[in-house]
Amino acid sequence: MSWGFLRDLLSGVNKYSTGIGRIWVAVVFMFRLLVYIVAAENIWKYEHDEFECNTKQPGCENVCFDHFFPVSHIRLWALQLIMVSTPSLLVVFHVAYRENREKHRNQKLYKSPGQIDGGLLCTYLVSIILKTGFEVVFLVLFYKLYNGFKVPRLVTCDIRPCPNTVDCYISKPTEKMIFLYLLVATSCLCILLNLSELSYLIFKYSIKCYLKRYIKKHQGLKSNCHKSNIICDNRQAAAGHFHHSSLSLSLNIQDECGKSSLLP
Repeated sequence: MSWGFLRDLLSGVNKYSTGIGRIWVAVVFMFRLLVYIVAAENIWKYEHDEFECNTKQPGCENVCFDHFFPVSHIRLWALQLIMVSTPSLLVVFHVAYRENREKHRNQKLYKSPGQIDGGLLCTYLVSIILKTGFEVVFLVLFYKLYNGFKVPRLVTCDIRPCPNTVDCYISKPTEKMIFLYLLVATSCLCILLNLSELSYLIFKYSIKCYLKRYIKKHQGLKSNCHKSNIICDNRQAAAGHFHHSSLSLSLNIQDECGKSSLLP
């Protein structure tokens, strides 16, 4: 199986991620993709051939193996890896849509196509929620399918066509359990990183929106105060002009009255 597409996807999303998102990409790439390709795939490669039961009854071994391993660990791990990485395509598609829209209109419609804001922020948050949801679902699925996160050395089986209760032995149980614990620990770490990034983005843009509203409100108050000062200045100027006109009129009347009293 070729993992080149998944590798390119993770490296492409890396440049649009926050610092926590880049750590998530590094964890997925190093502790999941590389571990899967280099070691884990070979450990579970011959799990069916190495599963042995102390009976020669035809079909008994196959039925017991299917009962205890309804889905192969390694295939379920691969499916989990694909599913938790796929939501990142939403971010890639959104950025590609922005760039394509600018290209067709021959003008810059966005300050930065890779900047996490506006619609891209919503897409990014949705991708984080989906990744976290897939992680939790697969952890629960692993726990339910295999009755916990352990790989026993010996299992007993009495399912038909087995003639009686038979003992079946699992190959390399310790090695498989180590990788299973690594899977669970990596999933928990990815969930923690996703929740941290989600909280960081929500807190960051809540503060940003609050500051915008505060500045807008403060500017509105300044503008209202400035308008009020202008109105007050105009009223004072008008009142001063009226007072000056009244005083001049009063002096003129007094002068006229004085002149009239001097006449014979």
